[in-house]
Amino acid sequence: MLVRRNLTTWAPAALVAASLLTTSCAGGGDTDSARKTRPSASASHGYVEGAQEKAEQQSRLLLNDPRSGNTRVLDLITGETHEVSRTTGTTGLTTDGRFGYLHTAGGTHVLDGGAWMVDHGDHVHYYRAAIRDVGRLPGGPGTRVRSDAAVTAVTDEDGRARIYRRAELEKGKVGSPHAVPGTHAGVVVPYAEHLLSLTDDVQDSAKLAVYDREGRRVAAPDARCEDPRGDAVTRRGVVLGCADGALLVREAGGTFTVQKIPYGRDVPEEERVTAFRHRPGSDTLTAPAGDRAVWVLDVTERTWTRVKTGPVVSVNTAGEGSVLIALETDGSLHGYDIATGKQVAETKPLLTGAPEAGTEGNAVPVIEVDRSRAYLNDPKGKRVYEIDYNDNLRIARTFDLDIEPALMVETGR
Repeated sequence: MLVRRNLTTWAPAALVAASLLTTSCAGGGDTDSARKTRPSASASHGYVEGAQEKAEQQSRLLLNDPRSGNTRVLDLITGETHEVSRTTGTTGLTTDGRFGYLHTAGGTHVLDGGAWMVDHGDHVHYYRAAIRDVGRLPGGPGTRVRSDAAVTAVTDEDGRARIYRRAELEKGKVGSPHAVPGTHAGVVVPYAEHLLSLTDDVQDSAKLAVYDREGRRVAAPDARCEDPRGDAVTRRGVVLGCADGALLVREAGGTFTVQKIPYGRDVPEEERVTAFRHRPGSDTLTAPAGDRAVWVLDVTERTWTRVKTGPVVSVNTAGEGSVLIALETDGSLHGYDIATGKQVAETKPLLTGAPEAGTEGNAVPVIEVDRSRAYLNDPKGKRVYEIDYNDNLRIARTFDLDIEPALMVETGR
C-alpha cells in the first residue's frame, strides 16, 4: 500500500551532486520497484542486479510507533510514504545505511529500506530498490547490530556475537550465522575486512581483540578499555568509548594500531559518553555530557570539546565547519558554533509536548543528519521536520504522517 501525504512546506530534497559519480557510473530508471535485468557488456562496474542506480543520494526515513506497531518508510526524494508490515513492542530502531533493525523482546526484525550507497573512494554509487521484509534475527533488547559491505555482526546483551553474510540479507534472507568465540564487553564491529571486539576478560576492563571474518582471533593489540560504552566507524578508524575517553583503532597494511584520546579532565560517570551520534562518513562525533552540555569529539584532531548547551534531549552535527544541533527540553532546536561554544541559531518550539532530557535509547526524538539536511521526528505531532542546518536551522519541509513516529533512522547514506 502506498500512502501519499501533502507537505506543508516545500524545499528541494537533500541531494548530493552528480559529479560524485564518474562517467563510468551509469544511472538507472525512475520507478520505485527495481527491474531485475541481466548485466550487459555496457553495464557499469557498479551494476547491482534488481536495483536502479541514481545520480543522487536516495535518502529515506524508517519510522516506527512502538505502541501500535505501525511502520512507515518516508521517501525523501518523492515525499511519498510507504506502509510496511507492523512491528509492535519495538524498544529501539537502528540502521547500517540500508537495513533497518527493529529491536523487540522476541528478536530483531530486519527491514530492507531499499536505498543505499556504495563508496569507492574516488566516487560513489547510489541505489534504490523495492522495500521488503527480510526476516528476524535472534536476540532481545540490548542486541546491537553493526555491518560493513560483507558481513553483519549481531551482539546480544550477554556478549555473544554471531556473524551473518551481507549477501544473504541483500537477497531477502537472514541466512545461517557463525559464532565469534567468547563473550564481548562491547559490540563487535566489522572493520577493514576484520572484526573488532573488546573481550570481557577482566572485571570492569576489556582488552581489544581482532578477528577475521570467520571468527578466528588474528591479533590482540596492547590496548584496554575500562567500562566500554559507545562506538562509531569513521573514515579515520573505529572509535570505542571508554571511561577515560576513547580508543581510536586504525588499520594500515594489515596492521592494527590503537591510540588513546583522553577526555583531558576528570569526568564524572554521569557526564560520560554512552553513545555517539554523527553523520555517516563524518569524523566529528557528538554525545550528551550529562544533562547540560554536549561532547564533541574531533577524530581528525584527536580532541574533545565540551559545549555548554543547557538541558539537551538529542544532538548531532554534519561535521567539520557545521553547527552543533541540539534539541533542548523546550522542544526547539539550537545551533552552536563548536569552536566558540556560542549559540548561533534557534528555532521556535517544534515538538508537540516538551520531551525530557537524559532519556536513554532512541525512543525520544532524534536528529538525523545527511550532507545537506537534518531531520527531527515529532511523535505526538505525527510529523517529521526537514531542517536546513546551513540556513540558520530553517524548516525546509514538514512531512505529516498517519502514525506517531517515535523511532526514526535515515537510510540511503
